[in-house]
Amino acid sequence: MRSLNPTALGALLAAIGVALGAFGAHALRERLDPGALVNFETGVRYQMYAALALLALGTRPGGRRATGLLLAGAVIFSGTLYVLSLTGQRWLGAVTPVGGALLIAGFLVAALDARGK
Repeated sequence: MRSLNPTALGALLAAIGVALGAFGAHALRERLDPGALVNFETGVRYQMYAALALLALGTRPGGRRATGLLLAGAVIFSGTLYVLSLTGQRWLGAVTPVGGALLIAGFLVAALDARGK
């Protein structure tokens, strides 16, 4: 199986994050209520945190476990916030913490891996 490339994934997540941030600031500001816009912006912010972490992981060998956890966490956490903001589907709020837990796990695994090197 081909290894996940954290640098490529981080750069892609960052590019998408910038695009979604601009979309939120310009196209959604007048369309969403303030609470939904805050949720959307939170999704962008945490997506960028994960993107930057992946870029940093790309400078070190290994890190596949952390890469997978951070990617899954960003997709689930930020993705559910985007869909929640745009559709109002409140049930997604129950799924968002799963993504948050994956992000936390990814950062902890990255810390443990870095400590051992």
